[in-house]
Amino acid sequence: MSQPWIEELTNVVGSSHIQTKQSSRLAYSFDATPNFQALPDAVISPKDTTEIQQIVSICNQHQIPIVPRGSGTNLAAGTTPTQGGVVLLFNRMAEILELDKENLTITVQPGVITQTICETVEAEGLFYPPDPSSMKISTIGGNINENSGGLRGLKYGVTKDYVLALEIVLPNGEVVRTGGKLAKDVAGYDLTKLMVGSEGTLGIITEATLKLIPKPETKQTLLAVYDSIEQAAETVSSIIANKITPATLEFIDQPTIRAVEEFSHVGLPVDAEAVLLIEQDGKDEIVKDDIIKIQQLAEKHGAIKTNIADTESEAHQLREARRTALSALARLSPTTILEDATVPRSEIATMVKAINEIAKKHRVTIATFGHAGDGNLHPTCTTDVRDKDEWERVEHAFEDIFAKAIELGGTITGEHGVGEMKSPYLAWKVGEEGLQLMKQIKKAFDPNNIMNPRKMFAKSTRKRVVVSS
Repeated sequence: MSQPWIEELTNVVGSSHIQTKQSSRLAYSFDATPNFQALPDAVISPKDTTEIQQIVSICNQHQIPIVPRGSGTNLAAGTTPTQGGVVLLFNRMAEILELDKENLTITVQPGVITQTICETVEAEGLFYPPDPSSMKISTIGGNINENSGGLRGLKYGVTKDYVLALEIVLPNGEVVRTGGKLAKDVAGYDLTKLMVGSEGTLGIITEATLKLIPKPETKQTLLAVYDSIEQAAETVSSIIANKITPATLEFIDQPTIRAVEEFSHVGLPVDAEAVLLIEQDGKDEIVKDDIIKIQQLAEKHGAIKTNIADTESEAHQLREARRTALSALARLSPTTILEDATVPRSEIATMVKAINEIAKKHRVTIATFGHAGDGNLHPTCTTDVRDKDEWERVEHAFEDIFAKAIELGGTITGEHGVGEMKSPYLAWKVGEEGLQLMKQIKKAFDPNNIMNPRKMFAKSTRKRVVVSS
């Protein structure tokens, strides 16, 4: 590793904050996405925005790829250095800079863990709603790059709904600040929203100001059990139609129920075809009224059993059990692929049935859970990447799933991002014209294509498949 640019980068951060030995680089050669791995040339931990500016300027001059990386929980190969270059870490930029109670904002560096933000503001009676399942380990910088969702997305929205301002280092090394602590701001293009979900392809986020809201007064949790997926889906539609917006409205199918119960032992009914985990929060009297109405709607639409958690401890166990769904399924096979095809919530039952039919067609095992309230399903395949024949069938199965989601008015990804894994399918959703417009935006920001290259934009688009109903 005697390249001149390595020496230049070492001079910026110091030898103790750059890793070039193969053994040190190996841990950053992959993320949580199966079958994507490549060694970076260097792994760097800058201490501040100034050092990032210098790093980016050097990489731009030498046309060295840069991959910004949080905790590596990405599920679409969005933080894999498949083109080599530099992996940029933010472990030295993990401070909460300001909690502004007057303006209801918190300003943080990108390396802060999401749960730390939630716990910090809740201690002050405030609330940061976005709650990806990885929140205990994922960083806010990663959440912003992916526009992460979570269990509370139905009622509260996703990450983009809470990002007010950003500090960004552009690919030429310049710094731009977007937004502010404002309720209204229509001065020019909304560069803040453009950066959220851009997957590190346009610049490097070095600071973020997030919107907070008052912490809900109370919450209650309901578990509804079904012997029919269709009846569970009907309940979801009925709840929304009755003008009730729960904080959480989660769907879990039978294979996932069994895996989660074996993993967490919380008393889930393993013989049920599906369960809904529903939580409402807000003022005490409204929550009590809503949860009873939801229970009645669940029973009206075929729930064979409903149970309102008696204690917060019981409710917490149910929530945590749902959050462990991926971990529970991952124990069943050497390789686990978690996807996030999203459809209008009225099409949930149709989509779940299609997923099951596609799994049978391709002879693969797929369990499904997800955020039923916003139509965001997580078909999860347990497989073995070493079995080449099965892996090929898995890939075809997910192609069919993406195609079916789009056919039903949905999308290829609701919260995990496109990354490199789903980049061949992006044109299926946005069209060739939309894809070309995105590429022009990328080129305007990053003419040398150093920022997370090959993410979102594949060399070629996969041929669109037609899935029979």
